[in-house]
Amino acid sequence: MQHIDFKPRRVCSQMIHIDLSDDGKTIEQVTFDGGCSGNLSAISKLVAGRPTAEIAEILKGNTCGPRGTSCADQFSQALLQAMEAIQAGNDPSAAVAN
Repeated sequence: MQHIDFKPRRVCSQMIHIDLSDDGKTIEQVTFDGGCSGNLSAISKLVAGRPTAEIAEILKGNTCGPRGTSCADQFSQALLQAMEAIQAGNDPSAAVAN
């Protein structure tokens, strides 16, 4: 399992904790520190066991008010950065550290 801690920007949550399968292709678990707990708990349940690339594409660009981003969008950015690092043979936890 690969663990990533991602510090989101311009959103209410302060940290996103992501566990991916060893090959990075499946989201094992995600938790959010802060933010709208009901919505973020629902996202966590909905994405567990799903393909990383699929979820990143679905959530990419989702916005919250005038922020131009959202916790879901920031999660997708973390996934995209992690996938890029894994494909390049790098440690995804180092690649997404903000």
